[in-house]
Amino acid sequence: MLDVAPPEFVAVAAGAGFDAVGLRVAPVTPGEEAWPVSPGSPMLAETMRRCGGTGLFVLDVEAIPLRPGSDLTGCERVLETAAVLGARYLNVICDDPDTWRFADRLAELVRLARPYRVRPVIEFTAWRPIRTLASAVAIARGSDGAGLLLDALHIQRCGVTAAELATVDPALLGYLQLCDAPAAPPGEDATVEARTGRLLPGEGELPLAELLGALPDSLPVSAEAPSLAARRALSPAQFAARVRHALDSVLA
Repeated sequence: MLDVAPPEFVAVAAGAGFDAVGLRVAPVTPGEEAWPVSPGSPMLAETMRRCGGTGLFVLDVEAIPLRPGSDLTGCERVLETAAVLGARYLNVICDDPDTWRFADRLAELVRLARPYRVRPVIEFTAWRPIRTLASAVAIARGSDGAGLLLDALHIQRCGVTAAELATVDPALLGYLQLCDAPAAPPGEDATVEARTGRLLPGEGELPLAELLGALPDSLPVSAEAPSLAARRALSPAQFAARVRHALDSVLA
């Protein structure tokens, strides 16, 4: 629900019975405009007021894409916003084909983020340079503090098994994003499926119960199920309620 402003997003999540939210505080895709939530902004203040009034906390903020030539000094605003929100995690995207260079810059970002008490996390995806669990684990371990963001769709599309996930050091794990999908990838572009064509948990063929069983019970679980088809027919509040019901059914 990237079209819903952060203050309203918090209210919608609270109304659906969620404990926390993840907020997009910086643009990720070309042409995307960020919500005006810089420190000192009225929208950030209102977002904090809504969190305080509902009891919700901010689990994560996104995102910082690291591309060839990206300037880490430009990350300061995102880190400051994350700190004000009290976010636990910061999603960092590898868009650099040189993964060694990305690893070095991630380690530098971890050092920059430490005073803000936010932990950068990375994930593996089928269409970006970090495509395997092993490479993501190695990069996170070498960063002196970064963690892993696990996503049910990417786990399936990258061919990672629950048994492999069970071997990962729990200290490296950040949180898990749940959705559902057909077991086999559809004919459409992988990014289209990931960004607009997911199913809600329990509505597809992903081995979610097996996945949950392989991970620590204490691992935070969030919903990452963007679906243009579902959103067309539902208001933000209705969609959030449907997502929460789907999560409850799977987690039960």
